Amino acid sequence: MARRGTEFFPDLGAQCDDVGCNQLDFLPFECDGCGGFFCAAHRTYLDQGCAKAADQGRTVVVCPDCGDAIERAAPGQDEREILDEHVRSRRCDPARKRKPTCPARRCKEVLMFCNTTQCKGCGLKVCLKHRFPADHDCTAVAPARRAGGGQCGRGAQKKESGRRPLAVSIRSFKIC
Repeated sequence: MARRGTEFFPDLGAQCDDVGCNQLDFLPFECDGCGGFFCAAHRTYLDQGCAKAADQGRTVVVCPDCGDAIERAAPGQDEREILDEHVRSRRCDPARKRKPTCPARRCKEVLMFCNTTQCKGCGLKVCLKHRFPADHDCTAVAPARRAGGGQCGRGAQKKESGRRPLAVSIRSFKIC
């Protein structure tokens, strides 16, 4: 099939290799199975009817105990055989699947990369809801400050005499 773009840009794009389509696409998809060029409607193996699609498929079995993904060696291999072999290989560790949770009282938040912070006082990893020392009973903070009489927050604002009052947004700004 002749591949051509437009009159002014002959190297731009390609026509869809699907028999019934032949649409000119400026950003065609190249099939890694058969090497043909296809439009967005025919880019998948199933839509284009690619004969070499079975050669490209890789499937995995996920272990329910440890969460590892084990690749199938042969397409017809039984899932139960793969999991039994995985357990016998001693690579299966169920402790790896358990995700850490926030150590704050009554918090069951799973700690992940995006919602975890480390307390600068005690070094404990907690969720974002309990990031302040008073929220997770930080051991490095004195009990008097934990009760709310600390320097940070509402008690930090001093009454200034002889100066102009600050705007509401600046007064509520906390620096700790």
